[in-house]
Amino acid sequence: MAIIVAIVRWTLVLACGPLWIAAAYANPFYGPPPPPDDAPVFSGNAELGFTHLTGNTDSQTLIGKTRLTWLTGKFTYSLRGEVRNVSKNGETSAEQYLLSGRERYELDGPHYLFGFARWEKDRFAGYDQQLSAIGGYGRQILDGDIHTLSLEAGPGYRDDRLRDHDDYRLAVAYTALDYHWVFSDYADIQQEMSVEYTDQNTTSRALTALTAQLNSKLSLRLSHEIKHNSQPPDDTRERTDTTTSASLLYRW
Repeated sequence: MAIIVAIVRWTLVLACGPLWIAAAYANPFYGPPPPPDDAPVFSGNAELGFTHLTGNTDSQTLIGKTRLTWLTGKFTYSLRGEVRNVSKNGETSAEQYLLSGRERYELDGPHYLFGFARWEKDRFAGYDQQLSAIGGYGRQILDGDIHTLSLEAGPGYRDDRLRDHDDYRLAVAYTALDYHWVFSDYADIQQEMSVEYTDQNTTSRALTALTAQLNSKLSLRLSHEIKHNSQPPDDTRERTDTTTSASLLYRW
């Protein structure tokens, strides 16, 4: 019952996403590991990367991300956002928005339940927008100071709205992992992967990020992201999108 309530709650939140996307940009991916005993009730981070080239090449790239996390008993709530915009010679070549909210409920032992909803809009991916709601079971395989690893899986639902075509309402089979390796006092590596299978296509996502701490609040992050759609809409040129970026990360 808790997981059903979670999915419904986040679906209602994201239904209003386009109205406040400017205030909280987005990204899906997976829930954080269980918080330590001394974790603050409310925390967050913001990440920003920007390049601007002029002269023989006139282009600019903006990547913005944020995550808010708050704790209530055995529940961990998180709201994540992302925006990406690339333009060259005054013409936009990439424009993506993602908004995701999820909650995690701790069970006895290394087990948890999760539910999340995600709104996604990609101007050049052939979809007008996509709305997903997924829930299921997760297991915390590793939970140490150096290594953390969680695996999760479950069913879900996705509404694909295509431009100039009928909408598709699809059942989803979802699985994902989140691995975090703190290899020094000032640096860590994170690997996130997920697969969403439907009878129309399979969507795979991966994020690899290296974060180096500059001071108590500010870090430098290098990341590489991949998104692959096995059967995208007909008006889409490529099945795989990749993003490699360097950005500053601020934590509070």
